[in-house]
Amino acid sequence: MTITFEWRGAAENEEIGRLHAEGFDHAYDPTDWTGLLSRHSLGWVTARDHEGLVGFVNVIWDGQAHAFIEDTLVADRARRQGVGKRLIAVATEEAKGAGCEWLHVDFDDHLKSFYYDACGFSPTSAGLIQLR
Repeated sequence: MTITFEWRGAAENEEIGRLHAEGFDHAYDPTDWTGLLSRHSLGWVTARDHEGLVGFVNVIWDGQAHAFIEDTLVADRARRQGVGKRLIAVATEEAKGAGCEWLHVDFDDHLKSFYYDACGFSPTSAGLIQLR
């Protein structure tokens, strides 16, 4: 299977929404993804195969030194093929190219090996307040 990766690749709200629902195991929600991306993102990476969107990651930022990985998603049909790792690699390259000094990510415990071992993130201390 040939997969192409593109920084700020074209994507439709519905296809991102369907991939998000699959990746986070929830019902499809008709979110205005393109509006959110245009307002809040440094960029995003899309991954496509012959059937369509198989991967996506959003890179939000503070407009200066800090970028943040959000919504790393890989379709079931493309998992365990290095798609997620390549999404993060492209996001890292582009955030660095934009002048960011730091790339942050938070994740559930079962993803430690992916982010630390496969993608090269280092553990840090961080805090979180659940708002709802």
